[in-house]
Amino acid sequence: MSKFDFPPSIASRPVYGTLKPRKGTQHLMIADGAGAEALLDLVASAPEIMAQAHVIFISRGSDTHSEKLRAAGPAILHVGPSYPATVQRIRRVLQDTVMGAQIYLAGTEGLIGQAMNEALQAGIPLAAIQTEHRGSVARRVQCVHCKGITEGVMTDPFVCSHCGLNLFVRDHYSRRLAAFQGVCIDAEDPGEVPDPVELYK
Repeated sequence: MSKFDFPPSIASRPVYGTLKPRKGTQHLMIADGAGAEALLDLVASAPEIMAQAHVIFISRGSDTHSEKLRAAGPAILHVGPSYPATVQRIRRVLQDTVMGAQIYLAGTEGLIGQAMNEALQAGIPLAAIQTEHRGSVARRVQCVHCKGITEGVMTDPFVCSHCGLNLFVRDHYSRRLAAFQGVCIDAEDPGEVPDPVELYK
C-alpha cells in the first residue's frame, strides 16, 4: 500500500494531508513514484482541472505511472528521471506561475520537502500548497557534522554516505534543507553502535 500513517512526533516534523481539488488559475502538480496515484485520485474527483494542469513527474523508472498520467490529459506533462535532473524545470515553472495558482505535491518526503522549499522561495503562499505522502518512508538525512545529505535512509542508526560516521536519525526536520538531522551516535564511545533497526518498526 502506498499510504502510510506516520506516528506522532515533534512539532518540526511535516504533517501530510490528502490532495483536494481547488479553484485556481493554474494547477501545478509535482510528484514522484507512487505520488502519481495521489494525482490520479485527485483528477478522478475533478477531471476538469487537467485542462489547466502542468504535471512534473519524477518517474523513478515507473513507466506505468507515466502513461496513466499522460492518459489523464494534462495540459503539460514532463517526465524526468530524478529530482536533480528536474529541479531546473520546477524552478522555471514556479517562476512563471501566476497569482491564484494551486500547487499539489505528492510522493516521498524528500520530493515534497524539496519542492515545497522551491515553491516558498518562489513566493507561492503556503495556503496554496497541498501535500500528500505516498510511497517510500525512507528519509533524506543531513549529517550535522559534515553537512552531507544521504537519500533513502531506512535504518537507525546508519552510516553517513559522505564522512562514514555512525548517525542517529533524529525526528528533527529542517524545512530549509528538506531533511532530517543525523547526529554521531558513538562520539563518546567509538565503535559502541547499537544494531540498526528499520525506521517506523
